[in-house]
Amino acid sequence: MLSRLQVRNYVLIDSLEIDFPEGLIIITGQTGAGKSILLGALSLLMGAKADASMVSDGAENCVVEAEFEAEDNGVTKALLEENEVEWDGGHLIIRRVVNRSGRSRAFVNDSPVPVTVLQDISSGLIDIHSQHQTLMLSDRNFQLETLDYFAGNADLRSKCMDVWRTLAAQRTELKDVEQKISRISAEQDYNEAQYRQLESASLRVGELEELEEEQKQLANAEDIKTALSAVEELFAPSSDMLSLDSSLKEVDKALSRVSRYVPSVIELSERIDSCRRELDDIYSEVSALNSRIDVSPERLEAVEDRMSLLYSLMQKHSCHDESELIAVRDSLSELLFDSTALIEKRMQLQSEISMTEKELGNLADMLHQRRCEAAVKFAGELTQSIRDLELPFAIFEVSLSDCPVGPTGSDTVSFRFSSTGKNAVDVSKCASGGEMSRIMLALKAMRARYADMPTMIFDEIDTGVSGSVADKMGSMICNMGTYMQVFAITHLPQVAAKGSAHYLVSKEIDPISSRAVSKIERLSDKQRVLEVARMLSGSTLTEAAVANAESLLSGK
Repeated sequence: MLSRLQVRNYVLIDSLEIDFPEGLIIITGQTGAGKSILLGALSLLMGAKADASMVSDGAENCVVEAEFEAEDNGVTKALLEENEVEWDGGHLIIRRVVNRSGRSRAFVNDSPVPVTVLQDISSGLIDIHSQHQTLMLSDRNFQLETLDYFAGNADLRSKCMDVWRTLAAQRTELKDVEQKISRISAEQDYNEAQYRQLESASLRVGELEELEEEQKQLANAEDIKTALSAVEELFAPSSDMLSLDSSLKEVDKALSRVSRYVPSVIELSERIDSCRRELDDIYSEVSALNSRIDVSPERLEAVEDRMSLLYSLMQKHSCHDESELIAVRDSLSELLFDSTALIEKRMQLQSEISMTEKELGNLADMLHQRRCEAAVKFAGELTQSIRDLELPFAIFEVSLSDCPVGPTGSDTVSFRFSSTGKNAVDVSKCASGGEMSRIMLALKAMRARYADMPTMIFDEIDTGVSGSVADKMGSMICNMGTYMQVFAITHLPQVAAKGSAHYLVSKEIDPISSRAVSKIERLSDKQRVLEVARMLSGSTLTEAAVANAESLLSGK
């Protein structure tokens, strides 16, 4: 239930804080006093769109805050936990702040939440019925939902919705898989040719660098061999000249002879020996290298052909080296493999879809059976409620017809009505404004009972009726107040006389700002008599109006 409402700087409301009791709460006030503004403030807490026009002139922002006492139905608590909001035993403080730019922030128990969460939470806390909602009577979804509430189909309908979503997701995934298969199939031959070309190339990381080095050697093989042969000739001349090794040996012998007289020469002899050994190693390596250099035009051609192949593949696939080419090859391999995997996935999805469709069909059949069983009783109870509102010959019928299986099953519901008891037709085509109000009240009363809604607000649901009908509508609303909190915004004294709590919305001129402001206050018993009398007689109160008001309030 709604236990407290606080509003600051909202349109014509400067500051308002008021507590509400359980049961039936009456709200009255002259036209233009600000009742619709009060509803607008509450709508903000239900996730309605915010804009800058809601902020009072001269204020930086407006704040609407309400306290609710919620029962643990599992849904609301789970929703709060999902958004990391403390449950606090069902005591909920919902706040919406709108700044001058029109941007807004929402909080639940001081934790920031998206506006969509407000919508989800408030849908289980409060239901605002405004005058235009009688148009919902012709809405097929509203009609089906109302019948399902009566039939107790909430869980079954929720499961049907979940299965439908699963089916929709499976169908979407299947469509995506089929598109991929189609695309791969169209490119199959091309991709396979690309893959085979890369696969046959036997790619190896670092090969191109090796080939480039070998190509340089092969292309300059003759010059290299000439240079290396000249080096060998210097190390070991083919003429009568001594080789470097022999010359160094002779030097070593001469130094050895001198060492007997000059001991320091021994070190020079050792160094000569070390140089000789190093030169021997160099000579060996030069000779080996020279022997390995192959002047082979055939090998040069093969290397250049291989390099040309790698260059062309890299250019074709926009790659910089062999590793990127290998990645392209592996990607093509996966793509070709995916075709087989996707075909298997398609078969799996088709099987799953068949099973889900069967499950959905079974749920739709169960819903249909339960709706058929409930329709007659529902129509009977509603007919009696409408007749109690001074339509003694009225009949209300519920017609079910088949439709393609969807998220709510395979039924379309049509509400049919006749005020004369004959030839019932679609309710939107036959009911007058007063009749629509009575039908809607009866529906709301029934739906609230089965939906377990803790708080309901009626905004002039009694439009188009008067006299004894208004009194009976007031009694029906009053009866609803015995098992839930009900707010009734009304212009009819017969309705205003019901319930125990009566609030008056009024507008007055602020002496400081000289602008009109709205306020709401709870009326005492005496004030309530005067307000009902005003509703009976207008601006001029008469003794008869006061007496009539007292009579209405006493229930006589």
